[in-house]
Amino acid sequence: MNSAKLQELLLTHFQWFHRHPELGNTERQTTARIREILAAAGVEILDTGLSTGLVAIVRGKGGPVVALRADIDALPVTEASGLDYASENIGCMHACGHDFHLTALLGAALLLQEQKDALDGSVKLIFQPAEELIGGARQVLDSGALDDVREIYGLHVASEVPAGTIAVSAGATHAAVGGFQITVRGKGGHAAAPHECVDPIVAAAQLVGAAQTIVSRNTDPFDKAVLSVTSVHSGNTWNVIPPDARLEGTIRALGTEQYKSIAGRFGQLCRGVALATGTEIDYTWHLGAPATNNDPALTRFAAETAEGLKLTVVPDVPGMGGEDFALYQERIPGVFWRIGVGSPQAVHHPAFVADPAPLHTAATLLAALGKAALKRLVK
Repeated sequence: MNSAKLQELLLTHFQWFHRHPELGNTERQTTARIREILAAAGVEILDTGLSTGLVAIVRGKGGPVVALRADIDALPVTEASGLDYASENIGCMHACGHDFHLTALLGAALLLQEQKDALDGSVKLIFQPAEELIGGARQVLDSGALDDVREIYGLHVASEVPAGTIAVSAGATHAAVGGFQITVRGKGGHAAAPHECVDPIVAAAQLVGAAQTIVSRNTDPFDKAVLSVTSVHSGNTWNVIPPDARLEGTIRALGTEQYKSIAGRFGQLCRGVALATGTEIDYTWHLGAPATNNDPALTRFAAETAEGLKLTVVPDVPGMGGEDFALYQERIPGVFWRIGVGSPQAVHHPAFVADPAPLHTAATLLAALGKAALKRLVK
């Protein structure tokens, strides 16, 4: 298939997926469409037991197995892009480029299927559900579909990078991400008699202030980290001190151990505030996904493969966004790279627009990585 024909086909698919977004673990129509496109091209679809999403395979001459991954879920965002192929599912939008990702992987599947007799092994194609829920990667891993995979490669759009430019760097480019929940229990009563109460709002306010010292005063200035309290709820009227308060928020760090250290320090502060205010404070935290960890040697390989296709390659800039591709990297050496789509707005914004022009570029690079990785592994 020549480049112009492939791009035209991918554009048609991309616009369909953009018009029909679905949230994590509900991507049934999306999965059915992917399955239909792959089956029409003769690509084998594996029986993984996944309720949404799927894993397919292009089998070569035997030998090693590598994997390519794209996520397929959308966000609960009402689209304001102005596109003539905007979301038809009000309140749901592909605001993070997953429609671009899965379309590029479909293109790679078509290219690899045409070249399967020249492959030195097999390439598994992961159309992963529920990335935004930080759970889809674990579903795929738990299915056992990747137990024989030697290397894995994934992509993501980059709104701030010129369209078609590849951004990739070794190490962590996406943060370890998770959240915390706090319940402050005091003693409610009349607001006119605070001395007869144990005010949970005062304790909660102290926690919000104290939390800001963890990154500024307990974290190495050269380490990138974020702690944000994003939800505070207590009381329901003006003249009653409530019995409890609830806080939630997120912790992010470019290193899993850094994340755990920050989470642990916040627990110490909770215990101190509880002691100082006479409240009881329940604090829990969870790590949704670790930091990405691009293998240095494979990162060089990915960059050289892109350069071999005459693509512009630049270092990726680490950010505090999370990515459950990191869960694959805990078991399988791999690289997560980004491709510029030149959007005027960042991902997760209702006016985010991915330029579809680099779809052919992304598909070609994915296919080239799969083919070249197999060739290198059999040497």
